[in-house]
Amino acid sequence: MATRGRPLTFDPDTALQRALEVFWERGYEGTSMNELTQAMGIASASIYAYFGSKENLFRQVMGRYGATAGAPPRNALDEHTAVREAIHAMLRATVDQITRPDSPHYCMLILAAPTGAIANEPIREFLAGIRHSQFTAIRDRLQRGIDDGELEASGTDVDAVARYYATVVQGLSIQARDGATRAELDGIVTGAMAGWAALTAAS
Repeated sequence: MATRGRPLTFDPDTALQRALEVFWERGYEGTSMNELTQAMGIASASIYAYFGSKENLFRQVMGRYGATAGAPPRNALDEHTAVREAIHAMLRATVDQITRPDSPHYCMLILAAPTGAIANEPIREFLAGIRHSQFTAIRDRLQRGIDDGELEASGTDVDAVARYYATVVQGLSIQARDGATRAELDGIVTGAMAGWAALTAAS
């Protein structure tokens, strides 16, 4: 938080958005404090005073990401009455987000994670926890499909189906980063949904 008694000389919301853009483009380990100060337009002392450490800043950035670019796929799960349509809409929303012309073509949650230094383990665990929450959200939506009578409990391995579609979401991001076109990503979604009947026991 900001230091008491000293008025802010910058807009925190704007600074956080600029930090998000840098982390999204370069990842956690690939982003230096110097790059953050340049992008945010404030001194490192102000970053530490208001946002805390680089780790704390990144956690706040991910909160913002989850409420903006990360929200449509998650919201799609609740916006459709039929469970199959909800899963399909989640995948389409994922493609929409990772092919936007005004942002990097991949999910920040999937590809911004650090991979090296032991000191970055808390961030790896933090991002893994968010990814697990994606799996949980899909699993819960499938379970609701069972509760509503759309899927048969005896023929649907909810955990396995949820893990499959969570993997598709993550794979879409990697494919987009590696240059897959919108049409190619749509083809992946079509293929993933073609397996719905084999993966579930629809009533």
